Amino acid sequence: MSKPIRIDFVSDVSCPWCVIGLQSLETALARAGDQVKAELHFQPFELNPGMPPAGQDIVEHLAQKYGSTPAQIEGNREAIRARGADVGFTFRMDRRGRIYNTFDAHRLLHWAELEGHQVALKHALFQAYFTDGKNPADHEVLIDLAAQVGLDAARARTILSSDAYAEEVREQERFYQDRGIHSVPAIIINQRHLISGGQPPEVFEQALRQIATASEQD
Repeated sequence: MSKPIRIDFVSDVSCPWCVIGLQSLETALARAGDQVKAELHFQPFELNPGMPPAGQDIVEHLAQKYGSTPAQIEGNREAIRARGADVGFTFRMDRRGRIYNTFDAHRLLHWAELEGHQVALKHALFQAYFTDGKNPADHEVLIDLAAQVGLDAARARTILSSDAYAEEVREQERFYQDRGIHSVPAIIINQRHLISGGQPPEVFEQALRQIATASEQD
């Protein structure tokens, strides 16, 4: 019988390693389905909370934030593209030229969880930004994605045009930062066990099975 496990996946919409981590985690969950039944919750984290709505050129941003050279940036992009391909995700780096503010996307994800569509919206946001090159700060993009996954477009528009769920998102961001989460993805299992980074599926599967086994023995 599968053991119920809660997974809090702390991540940002603009984080490529979060895509890789999610793809790997879901592969691991499928493999460990005989032992693990997961309840997945996406928690907000902003890599660039001060990013203006118009965003910033990605090469310029990475050079300023990390001191990366164009050659290093290109090498990292290729590594991400290859890792994505390994876990079944297509990164189109030629379509992703800017970094954007993601706060409104997190507000929409908070609402989507209440409506039972959070996982689908998270996947749609990742594909929109990393594969299709769309702007996750653009309200029309967000409304369209919400409708695609079965959410009410009119309600999405109302939320985005107001400050709905803003305080809830900020509170969750503070909650995880206060507990030492300063980089993502951070995958927290049963509110106790932390796995950091875009790990391979094998790492997640081993951890999930070990935690499930330990839970059965408690």
